Amino acid sequence: MPGDPWGARMRPFAVLLLSLLLGLPPSGISAAESAAPAKLNIVVVEGDGAINNIRQRTARETIIQVEDQNHRPISGAAVLFMLPDSGPSGTWANGTRTLQVMTDRAGRAVAKGLRVNNIQGKFQIQVQASYEGTTATTSITQVNSVITAAAAGGGVSGKVIAILVIAGGAAAGAAVAVTHKSGGSSSTTPPPTPTTVSAGAPSVGAPPQ
Repeated sequence: MPGDPWGARMRPFAVLLLSLLLGLPPSGISAAESAAPAKLNIVVVEGDGAINNIRQRTARETIIQVEDQNHRPISGAAVLFMLPDSGPSGTWANGTRTLQVMTDRAGRAVAKGLRVNNIQGKFQIQVQASYEGTTATTSITQVNSVITAAAAGGGVSGKVIAILVIAGGAAAGAAVAVTHKSGGSSSTTPPPTPTTVSAGAPSVGAPPQ
């Protein structure tokens, strides 16, 4: 009956009852908002390619973001960060090699408190995200390395350190080549003695007579 106030008052209850019978959320019968995503995507925000200083036994935080198939962030997804059981690795703040974190409203999960071991080399952090029965996995590559205090304090990156090591090896090779170059003579020329220049206080002698 048009304009029937009783029908208008009962309509919300009817919608709620229908939602409960169909297993839909109480807010309405639209299932689009609550449907599980068809696919999950894991985006690595920070941590991939990081070089960890094993002398300090600490590392940068690893951050990932979980998205659906339309690249919308998913809040409340369970994320597992798993470290290798042997070789270059470490432990999380909880003392184990497995850490579970829930994504925030921006769909991000942060793995805090990584304490690396003293074994140098490359390793991978396995990441698994789960939400409403849908899962996704990815891996994050990091390196445990010895970084000197001078390099760390001066902001020298691992790539620059590697270049310096290569350059040093090339210089040593050039010195050997000069040492063995004798122009057909059987004599061996001794390697040049490196010259060290140091700054000191100037000396002043007596004026000439």
